[in-house]
Amino acid sequence: MIVDALIEAIIKKQNPTCVGLDTSSDYLPDGLRAEIRDGRAAADAVYEFNRGIVDAVCDLVPAVKVQVAYYEQLGPAGLETFQKTCAYAKSKGLFVIADAKRNDIGATASRYAEAFLGKNAPFESDFLTVNGYLGTDGVAPFKEACEREDRALFVLVKTSNPSSGELQDLRLADGRTVFECMGDMVKTWGEGTEGKYGYNRVGAVVGATHPEEAKILRGRLPDTFFLIPGYGAQGGNAGMLGNCFRAGGMGGIVNNSRGILCAYRKRGGTYAEAARGACLDMKRDLLSVLGEICAK
Repeated sequence: MIVDALIEAIIKKQNPTCVGLDTSSDYLPDGLRAEIRDGRAAADAVYEFNRGIVDAVCDLVPAVKVQVAYYEQLGPAGLETFQKTCAYAKSKGLFVIADAKRNDIGATASRYAEAFLGKNAPFESDFLTVNGYLGTDGVAPFKEACEREDRALFVLVKTSNPSSGELQDLRLADGRTVFECMGDMVKTWGEGTEGKYGYNRVGAVVGATHPEEAKILRGRLPDTFFLIPGYGAQGGNAGMLGNCFRAGGMGGIVNNSRGILCAYRKRGGTYAEAARGACLDMKRDLLSVLGEICAK
């Protein structure tokens, strides 16, 4: 099962780091940006940059997260780069999380599911981020595709952005917060899809910047695998995200985008060398809190 395979890669590499390829052309070093003349050239430069990052870190990290918005803004050439980036990362043995936050009514959701998770998906991904706030009929097509093709989801539950509490922290009539309610729905959607390590196919997005809320959610969702954004540039650190994990450092993967993509601006050297160094630093930081990662 795909979540089991991701867990085994995390254990093997002793590194629950996901590199976010949220690649803006503004992040490129001068040499690559100098080549940009139009949308096609920008897309080609982003792809060259992404390949350099993947080559530099593929032996260190288990996964990449590719945020589709950075590619959509470049038009058709950008979507081609998104597709090629996902395929290249998979060719290097990395798991691919398509960060597209898709959802709609059931019929439309099924088309999104086929685009990212289907048998002949043009944007082939192992995991897809999904907005669950349309309810069960909007998530069901994604879950069905995951069960059919051995894929998995990460559903938005408690997001890392500063204003997430405007909606997610509101209390319902039964006393639960909205994020607790969404967490409970995620738990229900994942029931019956558990793998050998006990985690199911319907994961949750839980931001590192909200440690107390993460503690609540980990207690409510012991069998749910977390995608944890917010580390680094958004203000999250290893000490803040410990609540997202279970014993043995299990149960989650931590995303870092700008801190790795733009590491060369602080560290010097080539962008690929700097990205590798940033990944090693992040690994040490996470393990200082989690300890050895092992199945328990």
